[in-house]
Amino acid sequence: MPIKGGYAGKILWVDLSKGKLTITKTPEELALKYIGGRGFGARILWDQLPPGTDPLSPDNILVFATGPLTGLPVPSSGKLDVVSKSPLTGGYGDSNVGGVFSAKLKFAGFDAVVVKGRSSKPVHVYIEDGKAEIRDASDLWGLDTFETEDELKKRHGRAAAVLSIGPAGENMVRFAAIIHEKGRAAGRTGVGAVMGSKKLKALVAVGTKPVKIADPKALREAATEAYNFIRNSNAYDMWMRQGTMFVITWGNDLSI
Repeated sequence: MPIKGGYAGKILWVDLSKGKLTITKTPEELALKYIGGRGFGARILWDQLPPGTDPLSPDNILVFATGPLTGLPVPSSGKLDVVSKSPLTGGYGDSNVGGVFSAKLKFAGFDAVVVKGRSSKPVHVYIEDGKAEIRDASDLWGLDTFETEDELKKRHGRAAAVLSIGPAGENMVRFAAIIHEKGRAAGRTGVGAVMGSKKLKALVAVGTKPVKIADPKALREAATEAYNFIRNSNAYDMWMRQGTMFVITWGNDLSI
């Protein structure tokens, strides 16, 4: 079944050891069977990661993946999933982060970014409208994430979306987070430490291409129904006041 909408259609592969970037088409089978986000990350990790890999070694893989609703005006469509072998647990690890980066990555023409290897010096990956570059970030190494985001926005414009690590990630603290928009965090499973192990200070995305929609009318109707359902749910007021703080006790009880 051909894919008619929802996907940008490309995956960016980054080999930091070789300083090489490769762009491939998003396989239809991957999109239809695994949908995006965690599904993409889990499948790519399964296919690409050698057994017994040290999570902080160059052989570990870091996947940044969007989903088919990313960048569209529907509820819960603003998440980016980050998947890797966890330095905290030694097993499969994923974390997600809200904000505009996921949409900007999709608008730039990519469904996912897959990073492997280790750079010999600090770098950041700059992505814009179907193209990407590995750029030096030696002067950013040691900065916290707020400072890093400010500096990269000076270089790439206020419309640029930035994911970055601070000193914790650089020093491979095993629970280090990846930060976006000065407070949004991919905070689980130590994915920030994996970025640090690769000398990857940040990813920057600038995108202007719209996401293709197979049936705009049907999407609007489904989105309206979903928004109305959410607004009329019993827990809506609590979520609006507390956000994910609402689930701390529940999460602690389940040890997640």
